[in-house]
Amino acid sequence: MNFLTIHKGHQTSLTAHKGLPERVHVFDQNSIEAINTAIAAKRPLLIRGEPGIGKSQLARAAAKELKCAFVQHVIDSHCEPRDLLWHLDMVQRLADAQLGHAAGTSAGRVENTLPLKNYLHPRALWWAFNWKDAKQQADALNLPIPSQEEDYERVNGCVLLIDEIDKAEMNVPNGLLEALGEGGFTPAGRAEPVTVEGVAPLVIITTNEERALPNAFLRRCLVLYLSLPSEPQALEKQLIERGQAHFPTLDNSVLQAAAQQLIKDRQAAKDLQRQPLPGQAEYLDLLRAVSGRATGHTQAQKTASQISLLKSIARFVLKKHLGEGA
Repeated sequence: MNFLTIHKGHQTSLTAHKGLPERVHVFDQNSIEAINTAIAAKRPLLIRGEPGIGKSQLARAAAKELKCAFVQHVIDSHCEPRDLLWHLDMVQRLADAQLGHAAGTSAGRVENTLPLKNYLHPRALWWAFNWKDAKQQADALNLPIPSQEEDYERVNGCVLLIDEIDKAEMNVPNGLLEALGEGGFTPAGRAEPVTVEGVAPLVIITTNEERALPNAFLRRCLVLYLSLPSEPQALEKQLIERGQAHFPTLDNSVLQAAAQQLIKDRQAAKDLQRQPLPGQAEYLDLLRAVSGRATGHTQAQKTASQISLLKSIARFVLKKHLGEGA
C-alpha cells in the first residue's frame, strides 16, 4: 500500500449522503505519521479519543487519499468475532431444507444439496483481505458489494474501519488477534482459507474508552491518541480552523463566538464531572445551525444576526446534562 504524501492542514472533502451534513477532514501531522507507520509496520492502528473528535472520519479520509477501497464494521454489544469474518445464514438454510421436505425430498438428500458454502456471506475482514474472493462468494449468492463513496481502486488495497470496538465483550478483540496476526482465516464450509491477496489492508480500529481493551490486543496495535488542546487559546484556534474548513462563508467573528461559547460550556461540564464533554462535533453542529439562518441586508447585519442566534440556541447543542443550567 502506498503512503500518505499529504501535509499537515490538508483538507479532504468526503461525499455526504443525501440529507446528511457535509464533511471535511483536516489532517494533522500526528495522524499522517501514525497512518504511514501502521502501513509500514503492517499493524492495526487503534485510534483513541473522546466521541466526535473525528476518529471514524480519519479512516474515511485516509481511504480517499490512498485511493483505496473502504469497508466499515460498526461494533455493537451483541457482536461476536466471527461477525467480522463471515456470516452463515442458517435461517435461510433451514427454510430451504423445510421447503425440500415439503417437496418430498429426503432428509439425507436435502443435507447433500445444501452445503454450508451456499449460505456463507463475506463480512468486513474477508473483503479487506481478499476483495476478489469475497466478490466471487457474494456474486454466487447474489449478495451486495460494499458501497463505495468514490470509485476507489481495489488494486491499491483496502482501508478497514472497525468502529467502536469498546462496545464489544473482551472475546471480540481477542478473537481478532489470530486473523489479524496470521493474515487469514478459514470460514465454515470452506476447505481453503481466506488470505491476504495483493496489498495488505490498513486496519483502523476506534474506541471511545467505554470499556478497557485486553492487553494482548493492545500489544499488537499501534495507537494514535486524538485529543482537543487543554489550553483555551490553543483550543479556540483549532476550533476556528475546523470551522473555516467546514463553513468558509461564515465570518470569523461567528466562528470565534461559537468557539468561546463551547470552551465555556466544556469547562462547566468538566467542573461538574459530566461526560461526554461538548467538543468538536458539537461546535460544528452549532455553526451548521446558524449558517443558513442569517437576516439583514448587509454582511455586518447578517453576522450580527448569526451571533445573536448562536447565543440563543447554544444551550440546545452544548448543554446535554441536567444541572448545567439553561
